[in-house]
Amino acid sequence: MNNQNHNSVKIVTADPSAIGLFGLAMVTLVASSQKLGITDGTSLILPWAFFLGGLAQLYASFLDSKHNNVFGTTAFGGFGLFWFGVGATWMIQMGAFGEPLLANADSKQLGVAFVGYLIFSIFMTVGAMETHKVLFSIFVFIDLLFVGLSLSSFGIMYEFSHMLAAISELLIALLSFYGSAAAVLNPHFGKVVLPVGKPFGIFVEDK
Repeated sequence: MNNQNHNSVKIVTADPSAIGLFGLAMVTLVASSQKLGITDGTSLILPWAFFLGGLAQLYASFLDSKHNNVFGTTAFGGFGLFWFGVGATWMIQMGAFGEPLLANADSKQLGVAFVGYLIFSIFMTVGAMETHKVLFSIFVFIDLLFVGLSLSSFGIMYEFSHMLAAISELLIALLSFYGSAAAVLNPHFGKVVLPVGKPFGIFVEDK
């Protein structure tokens, strides 16, 4: 019997936070420009919604699942699918799928979906407290975004809620750009170039 040497190969998956946060940053930056009145329409937001908001975050979700990171997998996956849903909604509202679908569109149903995502983002905000403060801040503004979107979809304090959503979305974009840059530069240089803040340490006991 011949003795054989068995070599094990360890496959290391890179941290997908940088690409996921970059995708979130790009789509919220473009979308916020429309809400703030800087740009008009939603047609040219669609590519960024599908490819950056959707695919980039789903890709990050897939990679985070390889890290056995339930929080990252759920966050990137949930919001990646959100942008596919929003993109499809805009296409329906523009009549891309035909007049019958457009005629049966009720914006209040979109408001209900926003309420559902508000619930989702609130408990994810609690989880973000034990990641780092930049991510926690992003989730706080995501919460405010969904508050604004929910209220405006139901016509409640429309001017205020629309502006709340617009400003929150812009701040999400700026913070996500910072978080993405930190996720790239800090490990790349092996030191803290862009600080992200320590976890709050409320739910996790010190070891």
